Amino acid sequence: MAQSDTVFAGSIPQFYDQKLGNLLFAPYGADMAARLKSLASGRLLEVAAGTGIVTRQLATHLPHAVEIVATDLNQPMLDYAASQPGLGRVKWQPADAQALPFPSESFDVIVCQFGAMFFPDRVKAYREARRVLKPGGRFLFNVWDRLETSPVMAVAVEALARRYPQQKSWFLDRTPCGYHDRAVISADVKAAGFAAVQISTVKLSGKLSTAFDAAVGLCQGTPMRAEIEALDKTGLDAATQAAAEMIAVKCGKGPTDTPLQAVVVETSK
Repeated sequence: MAQSDTVFAGSIPQFYDQKLGNLLFAPYGADMAARLKSLASGRLLEVAAGTGIVTRQLATHLPHAVEIVATDLNQPMLDYAASQPGLGRVKWQPADAQALPFPSESFDVIVCQFGAMFFPDRVKAYREARRVLKPGGRFLFNVWDRLETSPVMAVAVEALARRYPQQKSWFLDRTPCGYHDRAVISADVKAAGFAAVQISTVKLSGKLSTAFDAAVGLCQGTPMRAEIEALDKTGLDAATQAAAEMIAVKCGKGPTDTPLQAVVVETSK
């Protein structure tokens, strides 16, 4: 993973949330909240909360007897999340998933949506999750499956690869879609001390509002923006337009549904 893969600053949080929220993340946020519908009370920790897409689902659907603490290492993302309406019940705190600033056995549930791929040491992060979980506590996280299983992301990368053939790898393929091997994930979770691990493939549909919005979100609302600008200082808009045109041809101009595929992992202490 390149160091730039973890940089979400400037206008990136806004584009990430507004252009990619319903396209990629909201469906899995709803899935995550549904898996916790039996939680009536206790403390829930969200790590790598990003712009709060899952947090909003949790705050809407979980009873107020559940205390929600949402954390992220990236302060601009956390600031954006905390500014969104309807989240007054949430406690926001910057935190590194590999060194959580909480006492041992202090949470009943830990959730993480599309964040594990960014952890430099995943076993260490999972070990920290286990440390702060109460006995019997649940740990749920998801990661993207292979790039080609989510066509809008795959087509955006294809368009950029055609435009910049000198680029050997792209952020979306390298990091968000780079940690999908079930055997590797299971081994990592077990190495952190968890015993039984349940891993499932979850296919959902995202809402493609327009091909151009999708291209803006992917090319300008993720670290691919820095990759494009490093290759072509003034070419961001042209690269975004090229991605939009290919998305329109291969996935539809929008509005339409588009396939998504992720890996959901559940375990307990």
